[in-house]
Amino acid sequence: MTLPATMKTVLLTGHGGLEKLVYREDVPVPRPGPGEVLIRVRASAVNNTDVNTRTGWYSKAVRGDTNSAATTGCGGASDADGAWSGALSFPRIQGADCCGEIVAVGEGVDAGRVGQRVLVRPIHRPAGSEDPHALHTFGSERDGAFAQFTVIETEHAVAIDSPLTDVELASFPCAFSTAEGTIQRADLGPERVLITGASGGVGSAAIQLAKRRGAHVTAVTSPSKAEALRELGADAILGREDALPTDSFDVVLDLVGGPRWPELLEALRVRGRYVTSGAIAGPIVELDLRTLYLKDQTLIGSTRQDPRVFTDLVAYVERGEIRPVVGDVHPLSKIRSAQEAFLKKGHIGKIALSIP
Repeated sequence: MTLPATMKTVLLTGHGGLEKLVYREDVPVPRPGPGEVLIRVRASAVNNTDVNTRTGWYSKAVRGDTNSAATTGCGGASDADGAWSGALSFPRIQGADCCGEIVAVGEGVDAGRVGQRVLVRPIHRPAGSEDPHALHTFGSERDGAFAQFTVIETEHAVAIDSPLTDVELASFPCAFSTAEGTIQRADLGPERVLITGASGGVGSAAIQLAKRRGAHVTAVTSPSKAEALRELGADAILGREDALPTDSFDVVLDLVGGPRWPELLEALRVRGRYVTSGAIAGPIVELDLRTLYLKDQTLIGSTRQDPRVFTDLVAYVERGEIRPVVGDVHPLSKIRSAQEAFLKKGHIGKIALSIP
């Protein structure tokens, strides 16, 4: 295809409120460098990490829940370390989810890749880094998919063969890889698992991914969403204010944190495993070390992913073992209203973005 000179995109101009998201139609189209591919983005989606990066919530200076500054930002308190890996450079194109088509390749990349439908691996080790723990997140440390075009190293553009729509496929990368990452870190088998924040993108993904491993799933959600989560595979439902049964679960997959966190360890059995990849109710929690050591429990953080996490996920999609959960679709130009809808938490699964 003949590439245009400019593209439509949303620029994040700094940490702060929704006003920091600026829709533009005159941003230069990127060109793929050596080892990279250029992708025509067909669809993306909204994630907690988009909101958290915009507000600077990852900063150690921030102690509140993710919604406390979601529309207004943190007042500049987090500019020095507001992203996963420290300070960001602005403007930045966000968007961790990407479904699209390769339209050009850089030096050293097989030209046969042009025309492939792909999903982008959102969490990966940056190219050329000698640090085995270095981390790049698509749409954070590098520009992402809130645009008509984006570039990524060829190995992180994973080909996919599926009858699902672009919007449906765009609901998978960030949420499902995060969920699969926690499940692989916990080495979940046919056990009893408790999933908090179960109606969100990661939580609803975790239900499906845990069920495909034969687990018995208890989902924590609001009563209005219980039936929808049962349809996804949840075996039991607990309300967000319900007391948790003690000594009942082999694994807790926690996306919430917050003041009720100590109850999660009490709910684990002896030698239970707790794994977290989020803290939307608050990152600062109280730990009774006696619970931890007297019950021989294991605490696991989950962000970095082995490359196989994403390729495994793509294989599950291609085999029809998991299905997309899309609550609503907004055009890219309405990114602010999409994030406002996302923050109301009235949906199940993902808020998707169609790209013009």
